[in-house]
Amino acid sequence: MSITVGDKLPEATFTVMDGGPKQVSASEVFAGKRVALFAVPGAFTPTCSEHHLPGFVGHADALKAKGVDLVACTAVNDVFVLDAWAKARGADGTVTMLADGSAAFAKALGLDVDLGPFGLGVRSKRYAMIVEDGAVKYLAIEDSPPEHSKATAEKLLAAL
Repeated sequence: MSITVGDKLPEATFTVMDGGPKQVSASEVFAGKRVALFAVPGAFTPTCSEHHLPGFVGHADALKAKGVDLVACTAVNDVFVLDAWAKARGADGTVTMLADGSAAFAKALGLDVDLGPFGLGVRSKRYAMIVEDGAVKYLAIEDSPPEHSKATAEKLLAAL
């Protein structure tokens, strides 16, 4: 069963790059804030790199103009990979990367997917949500990892 609109996010621990790897709790990230959170199946993968992340980088100012305090991305990658990806794709300083290296957050949301047959292991489904003070206010989940039509920055903007 996956998380739905109205549910509170589960407590989890992410790793962020803050002068080095640093652990942060979900409550630290989401409490008292309106967050545009999106998840990608993997950094440096084609759809994630060419479409999903660039959409949020390009619309970050518009999202913030509509009351979003933080634009964040989570992926089942380690923090070093996410940091390198952010730098390579021009997202550093615009999108906060939340590493979910063991897929604990993705699993707690019920939004994990086994991409082992493609050599990727357990990953997160592609989704986008608006989170207000830890509660899901809007949620869009793609039907399969390569799809990118529901969980876009443009759809989140329209929902705000």
